[in-house]
Amino acid sequence: MPEVIFAGPDGRLEGRYHPSDDPQAPCALILSPHPKAGGHMDHRIPVAMYESYKRRGFSVLRFNFRGIGRSMGVYDNGQGELQDAAYALDWLQSFNQNAPFSWVSGYSFGAWIGMQLLMRRPEVAGFISMSLPTNTYDFAFLAPCPASGLVTYGSEDSIVPADDVDRVVDKIRVQKGHKISTHEIEGADHFYTNHLEIALDVIEDYLDENLDPRYSPPRAPKLIE
Repeated sequence: MPEVIFAGPDGRLEGRYHPSDDPQAPCALILSPHPKAGGHMDHRIPVAMYESYKRRGFSVLRFNFRGIGRSMGVYDNGQGELQDAAYALDWLQSFNQNAPFSWVSGYSFGAWIGMQLLMRRPEVAGFISMSLPTNTYDFAFLAPCPASGLVTYGSEDSIVPADDVDRVVDKIRVQKGHKISTHEIEGADHFYTNHLEIALDVIEDYLDENLDPRYSPPRAPKLIE
């Protein structure tokens, strides 16, 4: 898990990068929760996503948005952070030019950034969005959503009510041949406090069903919450 520093739109960005042994492996970019709420690349949910793609043989990168850790710059209300994500994907792809496709996965604020990024990058073939903040941000930009993906959320989320997620996702138009799948995690809060393992099982099942079998390795050992 080498530490990396790469150029961002407002100075250097700090990340953790795992290169695949296969030069033709796909890529995955992992996006962190809100910088103003203590979000960073070593949060347990981005780390869990990172490890999932790593086990599947992907080249995978997670990083700190501007102003967090050793990443330069200051918080920019999502606009600058979207630029950070685009630069991060550029950097990842520059080392994986034979990658057949890329996936983007994010949690909360990172999920919102990820959904915007996939609208701008046709090479993004799929996404995982955990605790999508549908009551905070407008998702009208998904017109239509260009890739299939999974949205997970908790039935006991007091920050983003489950009904609100259902309402917004139901209204999102999707390009022909693609689908946004949703899965409500019974009893989970916004942070998956005692339900991260269950949410990860849901995500693993989704990836098994939607990726080539060669990217579906044996399941990882269970986490201790």
